[in-house]
Amino acid sequence: MKMKNNILRKALSLFVLGATLAACDDFLDKEPPSYVVPEEYYRSEEQVQASANSFYTDVLPSHGGDYGTFGTDNNTDNQAGRSADGKYAVGEWKVGMGNSNWDWGVIRNINYQLNTILDRYENKEIAGNDKNIRHYIGEHYVLRAYQYFKRLQQWGDFPIVTEALPDNEAILVAANKRMPRNEVARFILDDLDTAVEYMSENFDARRTRISPDVAVLLKSRIALFEASWLTNFKDTPFVPNGEGWPGKAKDYNANYQYPSGSIDNEIRYFLEIAVASAEMIAEKYKGGLVKNTGAIPQSATDPENPYFKMFGNIDMTDFAEVLLWREYSQALGIQNQVETSINRGNMGVGVTRSLVEGFLMADGKPIYAQHDDYQFSDATIADARKNRDPRLTIFLKEPGQTNVFLNMDDRIGDMFVTIEPNPDISNGAPDRAYTTGYTLRKGGTFNRGLAGNNKGYTASITFRATEALLNYIEAQYMLTGSLASGRILDYWMIIREKAGFEGAAINPQITITATDITKEKLDWGAYTAGQLLADPVLYNIRRERRCELMAEGLRWMDLIRWRSLDQLKAENYHIEGFHLWGTPMEDWFNFTAADYNGSSSAKVSSPELSQYLRPYQKNMGSGNLYRDGYTWHMAHYLQPMPITQFLLTSSDYTSVELSPLYQNPYWPTTSEQSAIQ
Repeated sequence: MKMKNNILRKALSLFVLGATLAACDDFLDKEPPSYVVPEEYYRSEEQVQASANSFYTDVLPSHGGDYGTFGTDNNTDNQAGRSADGKYAVGEWKVGMGNSNWDWGVIRNINYQLNTILDRYENKEIAGNDKNIRHYIGEHYVLRAYQYFKRLQQWGDFPIVTEALPDNEAILVAANKRMPRNEVARFILDDLDTAVEYMSENFDARRTRISPDVAVLLKSRIALFEASWLTNFKDTPFVPNGEGWPGKAKDYNANYQYPSGSIDNEIRYFLEIAVASAEMIAEKYKGGLVKNTGAIPQSATDPENPYFKMFGNIDMTDFAEVLLWREYSQALGIQNQVETSINRGNMGVGVTRSLVEGFLMADGKPIYAQHDDYQFSDATIADARKNRDPRLTIFLKEPGQTNVFLNMDDRIGDMFVTIEPNPDISNGAPDRAYTTGYTLRKGGTFNRGLAGNNKGYTASITFRATEALLNYIEAQYMLTGSLASGRILDYWMIIREKAGFEGAAINPQITITATDITKEKLDWGAYTAGQLLADPVLYNIRRERRCELMAEGLRWMDLIRWRSLDQLKAENYHIEGFHLWGTPMEDWFNFTAADYNGSSSAKVSSPELSQYLRPYQKNMGSGNLYRDGYTWHMAHYLQPMPITQFLLTSSDYTSVELSPLYQNPYWPTTSEQSAIQ
């Protein structure tokens, strides 16, 4: 009985046959799911489409939460929420008995449905348009690839399972063998190649469905991610055969050899794929990228800025640059809070001093460089926007700006703030807090008619073609080390021009020549393995990516692949916002000494700590885990394996070391223990 119960627990916890079918259409309710494929399932084009639809919510980012997808860069050096993340504190992140990210539900169900559909298709048992059926099959492969990429970022080495497995203990335990991370990346790329073979070009004119171009762009992202990781973590336990790699202790990985012969060859393999894939998309879309006028509309008679509008529109059909997006509408019965958040302090999502200072001046030079006509100042938010990178100019909010000027009479009592106020940095209310004093307008429309009572319909962008140009620039430079190689300069100048730069500022060489890396220490992207980059070209490639993709949810992915957090181990980092003390902005608030005395009731950080607002140093009591700033542990680059999974797969159900699984670097194998290093 004990053995039977253990098998049952494993069947429920691991990779067992996909009985939990995700419903997206009524046909899925015709018969109860079972371990035998119901005869009515997956025999029509509509059923295959519904199967793909059921997994879309797992790949399309949701505008859930306060500031939607624009808030997902929180807890990086770009953005800060009202509270900090435990991964930057000592002892807060611990190994658990469970870990919700070690979840096989979606992968298991994709495998189950995809394999059943493929079997039906090969036997010509699916009725409908063959082109459509094939496209929906291709979507399944992209959806599975996306799920595996999420796990690659979280876990590194990971089991590769392509079937829904039966409840056989030996099979289930064997399936837990963790494949080296580069093999996982190769598997993902293979899935994307297969997807492209199945899918059709221009299948969905609105681009709310996955396309071959989406698969190719995702391929460039994943290949660049893995090449970067292998490069920056080389000779560490975080790469196969690196010093201390835990996979070496398991017999199935003990003699592992890279398919290409060495880690250097493997890096080149992924970089070449990243370059080729990115170039394919870049060449196709480079002429149609949306251009930033640099102007922010302030009345209904002002001309629209198409670049600004792209991020706040409810329908992305007219923006060819947007390759995939998620729709919100009253007809669909789904809405979000993006529009209302933008007009109410971004619901506590603040922009950091680091991000603001990382943007260039309008002449293409860093803020500290010699400028002929103007100098950088952050004495006011208006000053910080003046003569800057046009992307910052339009997206950084300024007190006194008009927040709403369209359809003003359509909604009453929806709590819109019509004129942007001075940031209320001492308000702790979730919908009013200005965490850092700096806030973004990315995602806004100025249209009261599109949102009210916390209900709006701002579309969520999943993939943009501009990323392909950025991926190419970085991958090609990593391959060759030459700014003049391939299309690097061409693509970089296209990005600069469409960002709104003019004249000589379009040429990135202006920026590179004027860069002093020792003055870029606030930018985590300036570091790899705890050291400032010695190469100003590589740094500015990273800078360009940061500025173009700000608030689009890719910052954390970039930081970990660049290994850009080691330096926090040697010197704690303080998240800072706007220049509060010693500037005219200090007079906005009339704070007294009691407001910044470091007590539990303090409203702001003390000027003795910094002239810049430090949102996590208001309360300097011992209970504040971040009063001394952010720190880092190497283990935190990956998730800790849950102890339950070791026990479920152990031959005696109690000994962690008898499991085919192994713990990630510097994480212990005892629950409730924090990182070793």
